[in-house]
Amino acid sequence: MEIDHALLAPIYAFLKCETPDEWTKEAKKKENLAVLLTDHLLCELKAAQSAMFLIRRYAVDSESAKALLDWLKPYEDFAYRKVGHWQDLEKLRLNKSIIAKTNAPYSQDLIDKMVLLIKEELHHFYQVLEMMEEYGIPYENINSSRYAKGLLQHVKTHEPNSLIDKLICGAYIEARSCERFAKIAPHIDKKLGGFYVSLLRSEARHYQDYLKLATDIAGTNISDRIEFFGKKEAELILNPDDDFKFHSGTPVEVIRMA
Repeated sequence: MEIDHALLAPIYAFLKCETPDEWTKEAKKKENLAVLLTDHLLCELKAAQSAMFLIRRYAVDSESAKALLDWLKPYEDFAYRKVGHWQDLEKLRLNKSIIAKTNAPYSQDLIDKMVLLIKEELHHFYQVLEMMEEYGIPYENINSSRYAKGLLQHVKTHEPNSLIDKLICGAYIEARSCERFAKIAPHIDKKLGGFYVSLLRSEARHYQDYLKLATDIAGTNISDRIEFFGKKEAELILNPDDDFKFHSGTPVEVIRMA
């Protein structure tokens, strides 16, 4: 499988650390495939939920907000309540025009980028379910890792800084996802590795979209804030972690054995 290293160069420049080899060793173990795919699946849904929250909170009118919720609900019903059949999800579409709020200068750009991101994340959600079917892994809901919460706890509470911080966090989450797809793709089953390579381009664009939105909305230099979250993100990746997941830190068991 061919990995586009030119595509990844900005990712590596943006992130403050690479994924530790110890995590990769755990990720390629067959006994960890179920948790890896299940957590990846839920990460795709949470990425869509996060983008949808931003649109609903900051960019659209009430009717558009309801249409967005209706679009997402079947995915949430399947993931959290085991309602519906996963193969029906691919047929779902957003069937209403999304209308921007008045007097919000960044609304349309936020809508355009986040709606595309949601469409892609929900499609990836379906694709991961296809992979789970391929490998005979039944879907069971699992707890989230510490990763996203560990970043978002540092978000400021006043606007527009709260929105800007959330967008910066989104950029780091998408960039790390891209980096991890590339990291493990050569070490796993060819079919799954090829699937992960196929996700690199969209994940790389997602991180850039989040970062551009943060910069444009701020209207000023936010490099210090980007640097702050970069350091926090690296700590979550490098620090010991006893809960192996897609975005988890250095596995504790590996550290003990070293």
